[in-house]
Amino acid sequence: MKEVAGLLGLCGLLAVALRPVQAADWKMDPAGSKLEFVATFEKTAAPGVFREFDASLRFDPEKPARSSLDVTIKVTSADMNIPDVNKEIRGKDWFDYAGFPQAEFHSTDLRRVEGNRYVARGTLTLKGVKQQVDVPFSWTAAGDGAVMEGELTLKRGAFGIGLGEWKATDTIGADVKVKFKVKLRRG
Repeated sequence: MKEVAGLLGLCGLLAVALRPVQAADWKMDPAGSKLEFVATFEKTAAPGVFREFDASLRFDPEKPARSSLDVTIKVTSADMNIPDVNKEIRGKDWFDYAGFPQAEFHSTDLRRVEGNRYVARGTLTLKGVKQQVDVPFSWTAAGDGAVMEGELTLKRGAFGIGLGEWKATDTIGADVKVKFKVKLRRG
């Protein structure tokens, strides 16, 4: 009888040891996180920030294909640190706060590029327009925390940002750089 109990115990230990590692759930720490954007006005950097956003990540750095990233951005929290500009970007020609108060990114694929660098491919929905985008990022883990940082460039016209007199790209550039640093903790 002892042999059967011992064999069952050994089988149980093997089952636990051989079970695939699950990706960990990570929650954003808003105090340590930042989402910036940099447009250009007459070829001069015009920086801004989204003050309210949330990111949730299910991530295993060793097996990123089993991972997912979801980001929600409160577009109405955009701040370019100039009151007149902040008033202007609320309107329909820009972010259209009334019609589209939120933007979202949902990954469909995560993969390692090399070392601690990864790419999350997915759909960005901004101002009602859905576009496939690649979000490159680095991953630095320490204890029960981690930081993901990266940047990408978006074409504002692809999302209907800057319409009417602002559609031309000679005054306001076509490219907008998006930079992020997201502090995470195991959730």
